[in-house]
Amino acid sequence: MKRISPIRRPNPLTRLTAVLLASGLLAATAAHGFSLPAWLQHGSSQPTTVAQNVGPTAAPAPVPMIAAQGQAPDYRAIFKQAAPAVVGITVEGLHKMTADEQGVQGGIPQGMDNDPFFQFFRGMPGFQGRGQRGVPSQPFRGQGSGFIISNDGLILTNAHVVREAKEVTVKLNDRREFSAKVLGSDPTTDIAVLRIEARNLPVVRLGDSRRLEVGDPVMAIGSPYGFEQTATSGIISAKGRSLPNDAVVPFIQTDAAVNPGNSGGPLFDASGAVIGVNSQIYSQSGGFQGLSFAIPIDVALKVKGQIVATGKATHARLGVTVQDVNQTLAESFGLKQPGGALIANVSKDSAAASAGLKSGDVVLEVNGEAVERSGMLSSLIGLSSPGEKVKLKVWRDKAARDIEVKLGSADTQTAMAEEDGSAGQGTSLGLALRPLTRSERQQAQVEGGLVVESASGPAERAGITAGDVLLAINGQPVQSADQVRGVLKSKPKNVALLVQRDGETIFVPMKLG
Repeated sequence: MKRISPIRRPNPLTRLTAVLLASGLLAATAAHGFSLPAWLQHGSSQPTTVAQNVGPTAAPAPVPMIAAQGQAPDYRAIFKQAAPAVVGITVEGLHKMTADEQGVQGGIPQGMDNDPFFQFFRGMPGFQGRGQRGVPSQPFRGQGSGFIISNDGLILTNAHVVREAKEVTVKLNDRREFSAKVLGSDPTTDIAVLRIEARNLPVVRLGDSRRLEVGDPVMAIGSPYGFEQTATSGIISAKGRSLPNDAVVPFIQTDAAVNPGNSGGPLFDASGAVIGVNSQIYSQSGGFQGLSFAIPIDVALKVKGQIVATGKATHARLGVTVQDVNQTLAESFGLKQPGGALIANVSKDSAAASAGLKSGDVVLEVNGEAVERSGMLSSLIGLSSPGEKVKLKVWRDKAARDIEVKLGSADTQTAMAEEDGSAGQGTSLGLALRPLTRSERQQAQVEGGLVVESASGPAERAGITAGDVLLAINGQPVQSADQVRGVLKSKPKNVALLVQRDGETIFVPMKLG
């Protein structure tokens, strides 16, 4: 189970909690060890082989829906029907240690040897010796969940469950065990497809995640902490969530209890149909805290189809950095209300650059579908195919226009930056600026702009700090203080600053009066 940390830079204690989280083995037998989320969650992974054709599948009949408004679903019937198709997955492999991991002595971050938390876990199986300096790789064992979608042995799970696995074992509800073959894995959506050599297997019934509404009841089945065939229930808490480093997937958020070991297991609706693949939790404690996230089943099936056909999944790329539009930015760009995805940066030689998209454009629609937040653009583009042509409705110079883009291929996920506006008063920005030197321009890889030497007043309240590079104001590039003053002559109430910070380009809204 992948874990999202709300802290931008987790401390060593948080990182170890994630280590224990990823394995899902805290309550397992002594033979089980721990796996590390830093290499289970992200990074590129190549599919192992090309899949075979999928055989016919006999899906179970729907469970009767709730009898009346407000009445609970028949969870007993859903579990009885679906549980035989939910499987446990154990993996073994050899993990290549990173430089950071090799900097950890004996599995305990340096300086934390006397911490009681680390002392408690020091003696547990699979914990000793991890991360010792000079050790290039370490064996690991881990576990997760999955579900059968074809009666001839096709199984869906999370990509991070089988990351770096050399041996994958699938345990069925009737306790039979099979060696599984990884047909393909897609780190971008965290979906993997497995096959076991078996016939006439029970299968789940697949639903339509697009029909979900907030408040709908759901049930999860999996193997949290090694406890097989565990069922939990809750509701849909939110739809279309974009998570850090996972901007492509519009996650389903639920409050159904999901813990380490539930990774890859199914999320069912009130009729007993699978509408999601449990993938992540948001936790500061290492366990369930009311926030779990599932990959919509329509996303998982699209990836599955590509893997079955070709052994891999591909994703399109627009080549932009985007952020949300808040009220201050909406007023700065002349929008009637906040919405859309604001383009902060356009990559050179990208599909966006070829189509003429510019920094400061606000994407309002993709093929007629409204883009309410920046994450929706990342998802709609990322789930498209390279070479596909899409029609964007773009807001530029206080007017809407249509732009057709032929999408490129994604090597990495589209980044998303969000910036919250801060209220300020006054008639000046509160910035001390100077031109960049030649070496600074080369280092920042920009042709112009002004270095922020100090920030006060509205700029400081907006989050501008010394060292930021101011590239433009309200879409107008600036290379001198006079150009900045020229923009302020009209005494705008709000301005949008295009700023480069730590190699990233973002828009910072600022309220002046």
